[in-house]
Amino acid sequence: MIQIYGIKNCDSVKKALKFFKEHQLEYELFDFKKEPLPCSKIDEWLQKTTIDKLFNSRSTTYRTLKLKELNLDESGKKEWLCKENLLIKRPVVEFEDKLLVGFNEEEYKRTFL
Repeated sequence: MIQIYGIKNCDSVKKALKFFKEHQLEYELFDFKKEPLPCSKIDEWLQKTTIDKLFNSRSTTYRTLKLKELNLDESGKKEWLCKENLLIKRPVVEFEDKLLVGFNEEEYKRTFL
């Protein structure tokens, strides 16, 4: 089963969901707005990707919280990801032993088709 993490109204998540529906791939969506993501899940992801790929420094949340001014290091970024899930670059997709961050149609085609 494909596990998608994100929020329903995010454009990138919408593109991912559309991709999975068009290719009749079953998935489950974990919505950050309905349920907080445990920090242990972020730790798990960081075994497979970098903090800089996971941390969305281009998000509205990042700008609203004025995090650029804090000049966060890796542990600071991780701390903020745990506190504020909307800072996670979306969608995060888990499939078998793979972790995909963000929507990239070519990468999705290589992985799922």
